Amino acid sequence: MSARLTLRLLALSAVLPVVLSTAAWAQQSGTPQAKPPTRPAAPTTAKPAAPPDSAIVAVVNGDVISRGDVENRRRLFAISTGLPVTNEVLERLSGQVTRQLIDERLRLQEAQRRRVVVQDREIAAAIADVEGRNNMAPGTLARQLGSAGVELRTLIDQFRVQIAWGRVLRQQVAQQGEPSDADIQDQENQIKAQIGQPEYRVGEIFTPVANPSQDTEARRFVDTVISQLRAGAPFTVIAAQFSQSQTALQGGDLGWLQANQLDPAVLRVVREMPNGAISNPIKVAGGYSIVTLRGKREVGRDPATILKIRQVWLPFAQRLDPAAPTPQQMAQLEGAKKISASAKSCDAIEAANTAAGNVRPSDPGEIRLESVANPQMRALLTGLTLGQATPPLPNEDGISVVMLCSRDQKNLGIPSRAELVEKILGERVELASRQLMRDLQRRAVIDLRA
Repeated sequence: MSARLTLRLLALSAVLPVVLSTAAWAQQSGTPQAKPPTRPAAPTTAKPAAPPDSAIVAVVNGDVISRGDVENRRRLFAISTGLPVTNEVLERLSGQVTRQLIDERLRLQEAQRRRVVVQDREIAAAIADVEGRNNMAPGTLARQLGSAGVELRTLIDQFRVQIAWGRVLRQQVAQQGEPSDADIQDQENQIKAQIGQPEYRVGEIFTPVANPSQDTEARRFVDTVISQLRAGAPFTVIAAQFSQSQTALQGGDLGWLQANQLDPAVLRVVREMPNGAISNPIKVAGGYSIVTLRGKREVGRDPATILKIRQVWLPFAQRLDPAAPTPQQMAQLEGAKKISASAKSCDAIEAANTAAGNVRPSDPGEIRLESVANPQMRALLTGLTLGQATPPLPNEDGISVVMLCSRDQKNLGIPSRAELVEKILGERVELASRQLMRDLQRRAVIDLRA
């Protein structure tokens, strides 16, 4: 297998990069809801006791899914999306969460059949990665999940399935080898034939419907997701955690697609959508899609200014109070000033970031200048010359110093060969995932309990 294909498929086995939004956690720690008004005492007829967490909800090829499994996952969904964690809301989520757990159990069983093993250290690294991406200290995630009534095991199980399933798909797609020159040429010809036509950058959350009897339940779940997205829940967070498409690994991002590459039902919607809008449920083959439009452009025409930078990040031990900075914060400011004055190359910035502990990566990847949302930062980057470091840039968590390493003009409407390979491989992986899941569902023995 070629190095490029190996790297692509290894990337697909990476764990989801996001878990819980800051807003969701803030809601959990916010002001308690007001108690409902006192009602007259109800008749003394006793209510049946709630089933214990060990009660069996489903048996999948002999493996048990318990009520506790469902309870933890639906609670995780609620707090991730900002839903109130009430009995009514949790019960509304039960059916779809159970279906998701059944599919995950089928994926894990297939991985075990193929002798795919996920080591504990990989799970630990995944948790550490989530904490790092969310600027959390080690151990914070477990404490926050516990305070919200969610067992850390819920997240561990989800990570284990994601990593294992990625490796299963790696085995499937590797059998086809790397895309051939003819495959790539075919993609290039399609793009050339479409130059000047509209194309769309689309995000997707896919909810499968395995048989018609599940349609009502799935539609109810999709409606719940849409209401939370429109209330402000981050699309990438929800897609990464709950979309049942392999695009979940990229926060639901489908990339740039021409009209003939979109499902006709999706195309009819995105043609009329403004950027950032959230669609109503769209019935597609195999289930429902929720889409968001991230951009429109003409095929082959997308001029852009691409920057490469390096940065030093000096963290604060506690949040900054501008009126009363701590000695540690003042020391970090002085250190940032020295770096800004002395660094004359991007290598020097990288070395300074290494010396500071690499709390954040020195290289954030290519940056499209026109896409920098903060006007002040965009203006700052526009004015930088090559090899010039910025003055210290403080915020409440720390101080950064940035240096411009290169500035290039590119036409992003013409994908590179590597991007075409990525696109072809992504399509193969998605197709392999859906085909294999259909086979596993068809052969499975599933006993759903009340």
